Formats: sequence, structure tokens, C-alpha cells
Amino acid sequence: MTIKLNIFTFFNILVLLTSCNGQATKQQVKIENIVKGDTVLELGSSIMVVYQDSKNVYWFGSWETGVYKYDGKELINYTTKHGLPNNRIDEIKEDESGNLYFSSCHPKPTVTKYDGNTFTSLSAIPTNDWKLNSSDLWFRHSYEFENNVYRYDGINLYKLELPKPPNLPNSFGIYSIYKDRKGNIWFGTNPVGVCRYDGKSFEWITEEDVTEFRNEGANGVRSITEDKNGDFWFNTEYRYSVYDSLTFKNNQFYTRHRSIGGLDGKRDSNLDEYLSSLIDDNNNLWFVTYLDGVWKYDGMKITQYAVQDNSKDISLFSIYKDNNGGLWLGTHENGAYKFNGTTFEKFAK
Repeated sequence: MTIKLNIFTFFNILVLLTSCNGQATKQQVKIENIVKGDTVLELGSSIMVVYQDSKNVYWFGSWETGVYKYDGKELINYTTKHGLPNNRIDEIKEDESGNLYFSSCHPKPTVTKYDGNTFTSLSAIPTNDWKLNSSDLWFRHSYEFENNVYRYDGINLYKLELPKPPNLPNSFGIYSIYKDRKGNIWFGTNPVGVCRYDGKSFEWITEEDVTEFRNEGANGVRSITEDKNGDFWFNTEYRYSVYDSLTFKNNQFYTRHRSIGGLDGKRDSNLDEYLSSLIDDNNNLWFVTYLDGVWKYDGMKITQYAVQDNSKDISLFSIYKDNNGGLWLGTHENGAYKFNGTTFEKFAK
């Protein structure tokens, strides 16, 4: 009886040890798969996009040194050695489950999913089946003249070709994507204007101010913003009232209005030079120009905010509003800046 008990006990212990060892192995594998970035003291210089996620963590996307994560304490840098397909980040977005997505247009178009542990590159499925769901994420494909965008439905990444407007070039670049309050998706292009997709049809705005080449360059529609009245701004001196299919006026879905004109009040227009815009929590419109600082329009007057380093104007790229209404700037060569209520000052952890 004693011998049988000892054998039985021996096998129980053996099974227990094997089971525990197996669990440890699985846990070890899981830990090893977690991406650990490099802790750094400061951001890189080319911070082109700023984003704050649903957990209030800040992310800074660069054009040269990957992406940076700042939780209020540590600044962590992720690059190609941690799983990113390349070190340029053009867009940062988040799905309803809290997963983050980093897209890049160069040197090759990529969309990368980050689940909090690892980076996974998404493979695109070419299709002409256009759809519009409220939870979809949309990404630019490339700045090149390829007419393509990405739609991600939470399962698959679809590569779509945007139909061209009539009587304009067959190929064009897509420079901006914007979801309005009604859930419609807008595409800003170069050089064929602006397109709205409502899930059923495509409507184009091809006025001269959104298609022409200015200052001997291809500006493109790099910014789309909807103001408090529901009117749209497409980085020009005009604003546009738009309508749904039931309220078209003169067979057009928009009316173009001459608006605030030149920001500096001297030229007929220099709004074609702004690259990014938004509306803040007080319904002010903010415009970011490349070398002429930031401009605020409160509906009555325009105020300029110079952004400088050592008394020299710096080149700006984007403006972003965080979860608390704070304003941030992305710059070409000077990191990120934050508005303190009076001026924009350089971010330092």
C-alpha cells in the first residue's frame, strides 16, 4: 500500500512539474514577443505628426527616426529595429479597441498595427468594392500620382482606387483624408481638387483654388477642416457650404464663399500656403503655414503667432488638438511645440 502511494505521489509531482514548466515556457515566449523600444532623452528633429491615444499617451511620428511614445514620464523611441517597416511616419490613428496604426507613404506605402505589445505589418487586398462603415480607418497610400487609398475595417486592409473627376488628369496624388461630422469621407488631392464619398457616390469640387498650381509648385489640398457652422476649408482663401443629395442647389452639392482673404491683410491671398488646420474647443480656426507661423481666426479677427528658434522662424508642418484641447505643432527640423496659452514653446520631457 505504501509503495503504491509513493508511485502515485511521484507521478502527481511529475505531472505538476511538467505542467508548471510548460506554463513558464509559454509565459516566457509571450514576454519575449513584447516590443521594448529605446528610452531616449528627447525627440528627434523631424516630428511631423502628434497624436494622443485613448489612454492619454502621446505619440510623435517622425520622418526619419520612427515613432516616439511619451506617457508623462518616459520617452521611448521605436524604429525599424523594433518592428516598424521603415522610420517614416505619416499618420497615427486608433481603432475602437485601442490598437494603434502607423502609416507611411515613403519609401513604400505601409500600414502597421500596434496592439500594445508588437508591431504587425498589414497586407493590402486590392479591390474596387467601396464601402463606408463608421468604424473604418482610412489611410493615405502615397503622395505619388496613383489615386489609391487604404480602408481598414478591423479585419482586412483594402487598397482602393479613387475614381477620377471628369475632364481632369487620370492620375493624381491623395494628400489628405478627413471624416466629417456626418461620417462622410473627404479626400484632398493634387491637382484635381476635393472629393466627398458618402458611402454611395463621389462628389467633386474642382474649383481653381483647389486645383491650380501656385508659386510654380504643386500645392495640393493638404488640409480639410469643418468649422462650427458646418462649412469646409480646403487650405485656400475660400470656404465651402456643402449639401447632401436631397438639398443640392443648382445641381451642385456646394456653394463657394469668398472668406477671410490673405492672412496678413496685405496680399489678396496667402492661405494657399497653409499646410494644416483645425478648430479648437472655443470654435477658433487655426492655420499652420510653412514659414509664416500659426494664425488664429476667431470669426472676427486674425492673430498671428510666430514660432521661432533662436529668433529665427522655423518650418512647420502640422497642428493637432489633444484630448484636453491643448494645441501641438509638428515641425520639419525642430521637434514638437505646444501652445501655453500665449505662445508656442518647444516640447521637452
